[in-house]
Amino acid sequence: MIRPGTIMAATFVLAAAATLAPRAGHAETYAYVGNADSNDISVFKFDAATGEMTPVQTASFVGVDKPGSSTPLAVSPDKRVLIAGVRSQPYLAESFAIAAKTGQLTHVGNGPLADSMANIAFDRTGKVLFSASYGGNKVAANPVQANGVVAAPSQVLPTGLNAHAFLPSPDNRFVFATNLGSDQVLGFAFDAATGALSAKEALTVKTPEKSGPRHFIFHPNSKFIYLLHELNADLAVYAYDAEKGSWSEQQRTTALPAGFTGKPWAADLHVTPDGRFLYASERGSNTIAGFKVDAASGRLTLIGSVPTETQPRGFAIDPAGRYLAAVGELSNGMTVYRIDAAGGALEKLKSYAVGKKPNWVEFVSLP
Repeated sequence: MIRPGTIMAATFVLAAAATLAPRAGHAETYAYVGNADSNDISVFKFDAATGEMTPVQTASFVGVDKPGSSTPLAVSPDKRVLIAGVRSQPYLAESFAIAAKTGQLTHVGNGPLADSMANIAFDRTGKVLFSASYGGNKVAANPVQANGVVAAPSQVLPTGLNAHAFLPSPDNRFVFATNLGSDQVLGFAFDAATGALSAKEALTVKTPEKSGPRHFIFHPNSKFIYLLHELNADLAVYAYDAEKGSWSEQQRTTALPAGFTGKPWAADLHVTPDGRFLYASERGSNTIAGFKVDAASGRLTLIGSVPTETQPRGFAIDPAGRYLAAVGELSNGMTVYRIDAAGGALEKLKSYAVGKKPNWVEFVSLP
């Protein structure tokens, strides 16, 4: 348990088309793990009552021979399509239909990405796929066709050094891109009707030199943004003006565990659906830090840190906000933790084998 100041011990085939039928009845939850070196996705059925994971499928990529540096995943807003970004040539977005009854994946087609993309994300309508290229210093938008396969990029826009995440605002009016190598976040206006992006210099957010802004998330109430910095493991809290699309820094803390003296290498962050707790993974120390979130100000109070999988690049929180699953790129494993409802402490439950070099986790609940 965590205590303050301590280490937190081009068309669908018929089978695929059937997955798009209306859904009704009991909700089942599944977890999807992207594995870069084995070029596949590990699929687990998740017991939302106990946190138990049951392997149900390994879905292989189609037309990919070389391992990539990571495998970002994105789930469509209607939960019917999962897209994986392949970071080895040819750079592809692999689309899979999610079966309504079993959660299993059926490959339905590939579309071209503009470069090796470190991050992919749907817009709020599910009609556009955003992506960010770390090595290419660019972001892009691809239309998503009715069958879930992406079309060629409609826009490719230059950024500063090392674009890492490219995500829409909750109201879909703005899209923001972290530039890890340039210590900034760029803002774009987004027209969902046309799918067009427009750079807005006034929305640029500067971060401390050599901090390396990497991943960010919006609080469920849309009033706050949390930004994790890779190079110094800073975790910054911003107030968000939804009308203007502007960020205003409120707090800066750290995702490093107490007493750590190694090189910081922060990776991922997520907040529980109720907005009460936030967690961040740190690869230098192989830990996950937990924080309580103040409902009024969005400010963070440290709960503590727990050791986790080796090189924890990605993790996710289940839709009910009761469990957290983290994967390790160097351990080829996934560990599930129970989130204490009262204080947010993480309790380790069980570890599972996944594919090679796992780095991304997505939970999906299917009614």
